[in-house]
Amino acid sequence: MSIELLTGILLLCILVAFALGAPVGLALAGIAMGVGYMTWGDGIFNVIPTTVEATFFSFILLAIPLYIYMGQLLTKSGIGDAMFNASQMVLGKVRGSLAISVICVCSMIGAMVGIIGAGIMTSGSIALRPMLERGYNKRLALGVIMAGGGLGILIPPSIPMIMFAASTQNSVGRMFLAAMVPALITVVLLIAYVVVSCRLNPDRAPITKADFDNQQLSPMAKMRVARDGFLSILLIVVVLGSIISGIATPTESGAIGVVGAILLAIVFKRFKLDMFRAAGLQTGVLVSVAMWIILGASVFSNFHLLMGVQAMVADFTDTLDLPPIMIIIMFQVIMLLLGFIIDEFIIVLMCAPLFTPIAVSLGYDPIWFGVLMIINILIAVQTPPYGFALFYLKGIAPPEVGMGEIYKSVTPFILLNLTVLIICMVFPELVLWLPNLVMN
Repeated sequence: MSIELLTGILLLCILVAFALGAPVGLALAGIAMGVGYMTWGDGIFNVIPTTVEATFFSFILLAIPLYIYMGQLLTKSGIGDAMFNASQMVLGKVRGSLAISVICVCSMIGAMVGIIGAGIMTSGSIALRPMLERGYNKRLALGVIMAGGGLGILIPPSIPMIMFAASTQNSVGRMFLAAMVPALITVVLLIAYVVVSCRLNPDRAPITKADFDNQQLSPMAKMRVARDGFLSILLIVVVLGSIISGIATPTESGAIGVVGAILLAIVFKRFKLDMFRAAGLQTGVLVSVAMWIILGASVFSNFHLLMGVQAMVADFTDTLDLPPIMIIIMFQVIMLLLGFIIDEFIIVLMCAPLFTPIAVSLGYDPIWFGVLMIINILIAVQTPPYGFALFYLKGIAPPEVGMGEIYKSVTPFILLNLTVLIICMVFPELVLWLPNLVMN
C-alpha cells in the first residue's frame, strides 16, 4: 500500500472515530494498530512498548504532572484572586480596567494551569461574574476571558512547549525564552484593543463604584493586596528563572513550583485539607487524560513516521517548487485546519516530529518554528465554528448566550493573534533574540 493511500485511510478513520465520539487517545492508537496490522502484520505491535518507554519515561514529560499540580494548587487555594485584586488596585480608574486585569491575570493563570481548556475554565470562574455584574458588554467579557485564558500556552511554563521540545529533541529553556517576546506583543495588542474599543464605545465598560473600591483601601490593606499579588507572580518568575539560569531542569522547576504553591497557600492562610485533596484529585484526572492522549498520539505518529510519511511530505514540498516561506505557510494552514477538530496536545505530537525536520532542512530554526506552531494552535482552537476552546467558553457563559454571540466575541482577539503570528513569521529575530542572548 502506498504511503499516500495509507495516509488517506488513517485520516478518514480519525474523522469517523471523532465523529462517533471515541476517546481521542484510544482512537488514535487503535487506528494506528488496526491499519498497521493489516498492512505490516504482527511486527507493528512492537511500536507500543517502545513508545511507552519513550513517552512515560521521558524526563522532560515528567514535568507535566508537576505543572498541572502547581496550577491546581494555585487556583483551588484562591491565589488567582490575589493576583486579580493586585492588578485592579494598580489600574484603578482606567476605563476597561477590569477587562485589562482579566487579560493580564488570566494569562498568568492560564500559564499556571498550562492547558487551554483548564485555563479558560479557571479564568472564567474567577473573572466572568465580576465583569457582568459591573455592566460590561458580554462580548467583551467573554472575548477577554478566551484571549487571556488561552494565552497560557504561549506563556512559560507551557505544557505544549514541553511536548514540542520532547518530541523534537530541542531545549525547553530556549522554547520558553523564545515565546516571551511574542507573548508580550500579544498581551500589549490585546490591552490596546480593550483600551481603544472602550474609549470609542464607553458603554462596553462603564466605570462603577466598584472601580474605586481598591483605591479607597487603607494603606495597610493596600500593602497586603500588593504583597499577595507580588508573591503570586514571583512564583511564576522563580519557576521560569530556575530553568533559564540552569539551576534546575524543567522537571525540577515543576517540583519547585509545587512546593512554592503549597507555601504560598500556607502564607495566605488558605491551605486546607479539602483544598489539598481537591487539587490532587483534579490533577490526577487531568494528568490521566493528558497521558492517554500523549500515548495514543505518539503511537499514531510513530507508526505514520515508520511508514514513511516524512519522506512523502518532503517529496511533496519539493515537487511544489515553492519558496521556503511558502512551505512554512502551508504547514501553518494545515495545523490551523487540524485545530478545528483536535486539541493542542495532538497537534503538537502529530505535527512537530513531521514538520520540524522539514523546516530545519529549509534552513529555519526549529525553536522559531516551534513558537509559530504554538501561536498557530492558540488561533486554531479558538476559531469558529469548530474550535474546541469555544465550547469551553460556552460552558462558563450565561445560559442566554448562544454560540453565535460567542463567535462574535472571540473574532477580534483571533485577528490580533493572527497578526502576532504574521509578525513572528516576517521577523524571526523577534522570536530568537532572547534565547540567543541568554543561552547563546
